[in-house]
Amino acid sequence: MAKVRTLIIRAPGTNCDAETAFAFQQAGAIVSRVHVNQLIRRQEQLSNHQILVIPGGFTYGDDISAGKVLANELRLKLGEDIRNFIDSGGLILGICNGLQVLVKAGILPRLSNGKEQTITLAANDSGKFECRWVYLKVNEDSPCLFTKGIDRLYLPVANGEGKVVTSADTFSGLSIALYYTDEQGNTNVGYPHNPSGSEKNIAGICDTSGRIFALMPHPERHIRGTQHPRWTREGAKKYGDGFQIFLNAVRWAAKSM
Repeated sequence: MAKVRTLIIRAPGTNCDAETAFAFQQAGAIVSRVHVNQLIRRQEQLSNHQILVIPGGFTYGDDISAGKVLANELRLKLGEDIRNFIDSGGLILGICNGLQVLVKAGILPRLSNGKEQTITLAANDSGKFECRWVYLKVNEDSPCLFTKGIDRLYLPVANGEGKVVTSADTFSGLSIALYYTDEQGNTNVGYPHNPSGSEKNIAGICDTSGRIFALMPHPERHIRGTQHPRWTREGAKKYGDGFQIFLNAVRWAAKSM
C-alpha cells in the first residue's frame, strides 16, 4: 500500500520544519522538506503529495508583517498549483507562522483566487512575545478533519503576532476549529488564557471542507507524553496531545488515495 506523502515548505526563517517532519513520520507519512524556491522552479511538484504543510518560524524575518513575504510568494508564484492541489482533495496544515501565511495569501478562511485577504493576525495585546503552554478546546461543530475525535488540547504557543482580527461580516461565516480556554475548558476567557487577545478566543480556523486547517499553538511540540511540562509529576502518556492532529491527517489522506 502506497504511503501518504507530505510536503513541508521551508523558507528563510523557518525553524519548526524538523519537528513537524518528525511528527508526520511518526504518524506514518513519507515527508519531504522543500524550500519554496524548489517549488517555484518546479524542481519539486506539489501534485506528487497529499498533504502540504507550512510550519512555524519567522519566514523572511517577518520584516513586513508576520508571514507576508511567503504569503505573497504562494499567492503570486504558486497560486495555480495550490488551487489545483486543493481541488484534487489535498490537505493543508499551517502552524503558527503557517496560519499567518495562509490568511495573508487568501487561502484561509476560504480560497479567494489569491486576490482577497479577509482576516489577519495582529500583534498580541500584551505587547510582547508569548511563549508558554495554553489550554484549547475543539469546536465540535467544526468540519475540521484534523481535529476529529479530539475534545481538548494542551499545547505551547510561541508568537508575537497571534491575535486573530476580522470583520463582523467575515466572522459570521468563519469556521472556528479551536478556542483558547481555561483549565476547565471554558471558552469565555481572557488573558492570560487567551495569550494574544484573539477575537472570540480563536486559536485555529479551517475552511468549509475541513481540509485546510491552521492554528497558532504548536502541536508538533507535544507529540510525546514526556514533552508535557508536568509529566514527571503527573505521569506521562504515550502520546502528547498534538499527535492526533497529525495522525488524523495521514489516516484521512490514506483513505483518499
